[in-house]
Amino acid sequence: MTVRIVVACGSGAATSQTVASKVRYLLAECGYSPEDVQVEAVPITELRSALRGADAYISVVSTETPSRTMPVFNGVAFLTGIGQAEEFSQLRAFVERRLNNRW
Repeated sequence: MTVRIVVACGSGAATSQTVASKVRYLLAECGYSPEDVQVEAVPITELRSALRGADAYISVVSTETPSRTMPVFNGVAFLTGIGQAEEFSQLRAFVERRLNNRW
């Protein structure tokens, strides 16, 4: 099973790519491979379609919550580093539960 995480920003180029790259790096440092977790950066205009089949969403810009069942993580924490440890801890716990089918 692969956990699919979507990161969105205005253009899908700079900010969401930066956050996605950082999250990939942090997950790799914890031993997760790209086969375990896929992190995809998209422009906000493609968010609805990108969230189909996604397991979680990392929000860099203010948007509506995609669904009540999909966890949403604070992408600004990964961008600025402020609150990153706590946000990553929650993301990592989610990934672990999801990979172990406990979600």
